[in-house]
Amino acid sequence: MQDEDLIDNLILKIEDSYSDNDIERIKNAWHFLLEKTSEKKRLCGNPYYIHPLRVAEILAEKKLGADTVIAGLFHNIYEVTDDQCLEEISEKFGTDIASICRGTSKITGMKINTTSIQQADSIRKMLFAMVDDIRVILVKLADRLDRMRNLKFVSEQAQKAVAKEVIDIWCPLASRLGMSDVKSEMEDLSLKYSNPDAFQYIKTIVAQKKQERAEYLNNAVKKIYTATEKAGISVNITSRAKHFYSIYQKMKKRNKEPGELYDLLALRIICKDTSDCYVLVGLVHGLWKPMEGRFKDYIAMPKANGYQSLHTTVICEGKPLEIQIRTEEMHKIAEHGVASHWLYKKGTNHDLVKAEDLSIINQLRALRDENLSDEKFFAELKNELLGDSIYVFTPKGDVKELPAGSCAIDFAYSIHSGIGEKIVGAKADGKIIPLTAPLKNTQIIDILTNPQAHPTQSQLKAVKTSRARQRIHSWLVENDPTFIDREAEAKREEQIAANSIYSKRIAEETREQRRKNAQTKKEKLSDYSGKVRVDNVTNYSVIMAGCCKPNPGDPIVGYISHKRGIMIHRADCRTYLRIQNVEARSVSVEWDLSVSSKEKKKDLEKKQEIEKARKGKIDKNKYSRQR
Repeated sequence: MQDEDLIDNLILKIEDSYSDNDIERIKNAWHFLLEKTSEKKRLCGNPYYIHPLRVAEILAEKKLGADTVIAGLFHNIYEVTDDQCLEEISEKFGTDIASICRGTSKITGMKINTTSIQQADSIRKMLFAMVDDIRVILVKLADRLDRMRNLKFVSEQAQKAVAKEVIDIWCPLASRLGMSDVKSEMEDLSLKYSNPDAFQYIKTIVAQKKQERAEYLNNAVKKIYTATEKAGISVNITSRAKHFYSIYQKMKKRNKEPGELYDLLALRIICKDTSDCYVLVGLVHGLWKPMEGRFKDYIAMPKANGYQSLHTTVICEGKPLEIQIRTEEMHKIAEHGVASHWLYKKGTNHDLVKAEDLSIINQLRALRDENLSDEKFFAELKNELLGDSIYVFTPKGDVKELPAGSCAIDFAYSIHSGIGEKIVGAKADGKIIPLTAPLKNTQIIDILTNPQAHPTQSQLKAVKTSRARQRIHSWLVENDPTFIDREAEAKREEQIAANSIYSKRIAEETREQRRKNAQTKKEKLSDYSGKVRVDNVTNYSVIMAGCCKPNPGDPIVGYISHKRGIMIHRADCRTYLRIQNVEARSVSVEWDLSVSSKEKKKDLEKKQEIEKARKGKIDKNKYSRQR
């Protein structure tokens, strides 16, 4: 096919969505691409420009702006041209397009190697940190989608590597941006190359039941149309089978064969307004019995990526049937997600969507004023996604997530404590930087070490991460005699203050008890047996503290020592006040009275009771005589 035929085919598909001026700009961009790359070939032998054209077509199908489509044509032109090419693009087609191309070049240059879910998440966040225009991400998603569609031309090893990158990084990213159509197609293609046996098996099972599935869905659709006509509601109903990757995930989760999974079919009902959505749920539940616990209201409570719809599952002809109900606007957001922000209409500027429709992340404020820039919108999105973190590279391309404000010392300890202890310098993107200077997103950090180096107190003050702080602190405590552990001192003072309050309370309680005892009987030192009662038992082995040497009758406190058993101190002992966690280790103690004292006490109490009884009897007789 001739080069002009290629661009004419594209224009034929998209001309209804773009103005004449935009069509002309897209054609000029195509000719510029041919001028720069017509002689270039890919490893597979195809002309270089075929892939950029397909990427531009994907973006045009999503009805993104002309700038985004043109950026798709140029997204990796830097690979086969000189450095001046982007400057020419900036002059001829605008700085926005050149900026998008620079952003995609940054991402393409990344070494993406995911070995864990956490690392994959960090890389996804890093992608947002690297760019200043979300259209960079949209162009790159289109690039990855086209790469997956044409993956058969590379080796099996390369197929599996690209499929893993797409499933780990780009599918969740498309999901986060609400682009379900892109996500689903990339997931199916990734399964095709990462696990071809499972893909072909599911494909065969689904094909075998195609006719049966079509009849089943047609019957359900007819019943819904009949019910909606009676209710006077205009709807559009489409049917679909679950995506292969979704079936594969269900097979793994439930440990079942594809033929055993019945909820593989779904209907989507599109109506005009939100009130119709809720009426339709009632109609559907009137036709078939709903399954318990399978109704979800994502209209009242949208998903984080802005998705809105009503979901219900009913039993139709003995099989579960999933039904989604949404408005046309909700459907646009569900299919295109954040890309719907740039949906383009012929002869108009950017068609801005409403805030309630574009709930990208936690109901982010959408652009209401056409004078506001896309960069401001994306800045909000980035802040929400990245939070208070930065993402930087190791020289090998690994991504490290650190708190905002972290320095090279934090970075060194995040790699290995041995590197952190020996750090003497650092480079960011090849340039020497101060060790305590805050790092910036996307920098490549190289650490310089010296075997003679060691942590310092100034480093302890500079670091932000708890890991670095803990490691430096431990080293200083063990190795630096000049180090004053202010944190430990403050903690100790807090403990002493807490212990003092506790000790004073115990002493006061003991003195109060002694005053009560003195009211009934004057106690003498000889009244004490010399033993100590622990929780009202005297057979415990206790040790009298040598610091305060408590004597019988003194207010005392006791606690469980780690090595020596139960220790007894005077309640006002200063050494006792310095014992760590003393309140948690304390036990109830008191001096034990001698046997003779106890007997005397009992005799006295008995005499007092008899005296009270006798007195009461006399008073009673006296009262009788008076009567």
